[in-house]
Amino acid sequence: MALKAAPVLVCCSNNKKDNPFAQPGFCFSDSGFKRSDFLNLRIHRVRECLAHSHRAITPVEDEIPSTPAVVEEQETQISLHRGFHKDLNSLPKPLSAADLSSSYSDGTNVRVAYQGVPGAYSEAAALKAYPKCETVPCDQFEAAFKAVELWLVDKAVLPIENSVGGSIHRNYDLLLRHRLHIVGEVQLVVNHCLLGLRGVRKEDLKRVLSHPQALDQCEKILNELGVTRVNAEDTAGAAQIVASERVRETGAVASARAAEIYGLDVLAQNIQDDSDNITRFLILAREPVIPGTDRPYKTSIVFTLEEGPGVLFKALAVFALRGLNLSKIESRPQKLRPLRVVDDSNMGSATYFDYLFYIDFEASMADSRAQNAMGHLQEFATFIRVLGCYPMDTVL
Repeated sequence: MALKAAPVLVCCSNNKKDNPFAQPGFCFSDSGFKRSDFLNLRIHRVRECLAHSHRAITPVEDEIPSTPAVVEEQETQISLHRGFHKDLNSLPKPLSAADLSSSYSDGTNVRVAYQGVPGAYSEAAALKAYPKCETVPCDQFEAAFKAVELWLVDKAVLPIENSVGGSIHRNYDLLLRHRLHIVGEVQLVVNHCLLGLRGVRKEDLKRVLSHPQALDQCEKILNELGVTRVNAEDTAGAAQIVASERVRETGAVASARAAEIYGLDVLAQNIQDDSDNITRFLILAREPVIPGTDRPYKTSIVFTLEEGPGVLFKALAVFALRGLNLSKIESRPQKLRPLRVVDDSNMGSATYFDYLFYIDFEASMADSRAQNAMGHLQEFATFIRVLGCYPMDTVL
């Protein structure tokens, strides 16, 4: 089903001094959403991105301030896996109105970035969302975000939480640091396999490589085999190492597709301790989906709150009062201002951790209930931003 695009919807505090996250775009006020200089900013950013898109790119540190000189330095440092590079003529062309209204349900002519190497579970999620897409491997999550922003790819598919391992906090932080929008999600069943070189038995293995979470999720069988666990950056990368080093006593925990790609044998299938092992991935794009009221929608937001008794309860109550179901709540300490100092009449002053709250609720931003809830939330929040709004019947 086609995911249509629309202008960015951003809810924010109008006080830039108190709100380090304030961005030009659409702000939520008592009179509703209003447009500022978004179009001129987007045109400027697209021209700037295309001008620098031929440069090699590498991940950047969160702590680097976003001055013009540093931004240019960042763009020269971000790199895609294996030095992914295309000349300017092969880059995706700027989207037209016709492009935005066409259907990409099968992924034809769509380039999708993911973190890892071929055979990664993230690549499988990208192919589930867009079966005929061209997948583009990236060495870090940051590189996948940047690849979309620089128009090197059309979408990014990145993990956000696992039913066993929990939330991927790095991607929550990157959602706030970048201007991409959630336009869908993919749920992928993870079936870990034990891989080895041709002709090797699982009893012959003395060490097994994989991502730390994958090793933890297969603890039972690895304990039975008595093997040494070795951490790798990702599961498919572990399979790649085993295939390239050709050490018969070394195996990997990865997908069956990784075994096929790297010429390895599947020594055991479905070796995870918990059979219900599901990872949820977000689909990210430069343009948001146009919210409607014709079908169920899911909306993702992030906000911060003033310090005070019961403030979080009051913030969550704005959804309950309007019958809006919350499907996800996540909190992350603010990196720009981790501590808040609050005057206390008895103790002089007290310090508290300052948090960002990420919430998914089941309603469209075009729904009056959602708009009223956001207006009510503004009474307690110092900052609000809409991360995405998409139809729930497009969840794969």
